[in-house]
Amino acid sequence: MKTSRLLCTLCAGLLPIMAWSNPYADNLAVRLLPGWQQNDGSHIAALEMTLKAGWKTYWRAPGDAGVPPVFSWTDSQNVARVQVIWPKPEVFLQNGMQSIGYSDRVILPLRVEPVSGGAVELDGHLLVGICEDICVPLEVDLMALTLPETRRRVPAIAAALAERPFSGKDAGMRKVTCEIEPAGKRMNLRAVIDMPSTGGTEVVVLETRDPSIWVSEAKTHRIGNQLTAEAQLVPMAGGAIMLDRSGVNLTVIGDHSVVEISGCPAK
Repeated sequence: MKTSRLLCTLCAGLLPIMAWSNPYADNLAVRLLPGWQQNDGSHIAALEMTLKAGWKTYWRAPGDAGVPPVFSWTDSQNVARVQVIWPKPEVFLQNGMQSIGYSDRVILPLRVEPVSGGAVELDGHLLVGICEDICVPLEVDLMALTLPETRRRVPAIAAALAERPFSGKDAGMRKVTCEIEPAGKRMNLRAVIDMPSTGGTEVVVLETRDPSIWVSEAKTHRIGNQLTAEAQLVPMAGGAIMLDRSGVNLTVIGDHSVVEISGCPAK
């Protein structure tokens, strides 16, 4: 792995540390893992992140206390698209704030679509936040990896694929609806999910397809098989919100399982 280096321009709210001092890079090790080629010509590879004890990193929707990872694959060769396949995350509570992510070691499977036949080289860099008592952003240059043409599955990557969230159908969901109500410059969204419990105190994460819409941490409660989550949507650039219901994504995180629901129709 090439040396991690701290960005000069830090995310708001993070401890300002000079890029060249970078005393925190040793708390994270990142490498690309080779996988296998699928029947459709795409490849499965993975990104492995190993953190020192007490440190964590973040899921795609990290909560108000986290930093979402940003991937760039522009240095790759013969790569049309890279899809990150997220295994189930953990919920962390620290200083009264909630964040969502991973601790110790996480393998993020990658589905790599080539432009054409021939060799595929995966290369790029990652902007990721890591946190213990303080949170810092790191930029990591990845060492280029030529993907093998083997069809033999790699157990560690296959295990991470098996940790993907269940779909609503697989989790026994019977119905999901969303009520939307304007509230000044904001919009209140109330999702009602008819589904068996995923175990323990459940957390619901709401996301939209539109990156210009900020979504608050959801307030969640359950009565029987009905799970309700309420959140606020705020346009970061101001103006009105045009919400595409088909682009609303709800992830239910419980002690026993994680469920991902795409789309939220009206009642």
